Amino acid sequence: MAFALCIRRSATKFASTNGRVRSISAVVNRPSLARNSSPLLRPFASRGFLYSTAIDRLSSEQTLLRVIDTEINSALQIDDRDLDEEMTPGSFPFRIEDNPGRQTVTLTRDYNGEHIKVVVSMPSLVTDESDDDDGDDVDGPSNESSIPLVVTVTKKSGLSLEFSCMAFPDEIAIDALSVKHPGDSLEDQMANEGPDFEDLDENLKKTFYKFLEIRGVKASTTNFLHEYMMRKVKQEYVLWLKNVKKFMEE
Repeated sequence: MAFALCIRRSATKFASTNGRVRSISAVVNRPSLARNSSPLLRPFASRGFLYSTAIDRLSSEQTLLRVIDTEINSALQIDDRDLDEEMTPGSFPFRIEDNPGRQTVTLTRDYNGEHIKVVVSMPSLVTDESDDDDGDDVDGPSNESSIPLVVTVTKKSGLSLEFSCMAFPDEIAIDALSVKHPGDSLEDQMANEGPDFEDLDENLKKTFYKFLEIRGVKASTTNFLHEYMMRKVKQEYVLWLKNVKKFMEE
């Protein structure tokens, strides 16, 4: 009797255990879990992806830094003539104010009670594609650099003449001439711009060119400025590259 009772208890316990095993097996083999198997491995896969992305980004930045270094070295290898030796004492009467990072250079001088200021902008390349009478381009387009200049001649009273010019090699062209009164508003200055310079009498135009030449704004000055500004273009480019490199290294 006791033996039969033990047999029944063992059978019941086995059936219960076997049922739990089948239940666990069914849960483990459920298709939805098979598709999302090994959830504990997913963080490791994500870490591997992030590591690969970080390596690619680092490689890209290192490549960019190498290219920047090559460009800097290439620019610095360009031979610059000593412009200070080209201008003998007294032949260039202006004081030069050149601040790195700015796209202009300011020249100043005093002459017979007048204060003269010349703002020199970066040079630009001018292409002349003019054709001959037959419509055939014999020599092809001619390229030359030009430099925008704004020349301001100011009297002690504050009254000034402002010349907008374009400087070419061995030549200066006046584009506009205006009178500036001290304390004038922007509207007043625009009203005092005067006539188109090209519409002036030829003798009057020649007189204004002579006016600038006497005050130091002449071909020899602008030829020096062409060399100076071309060197500044390179210096500003190198400075820009170094700033980009500094950003990439941080």
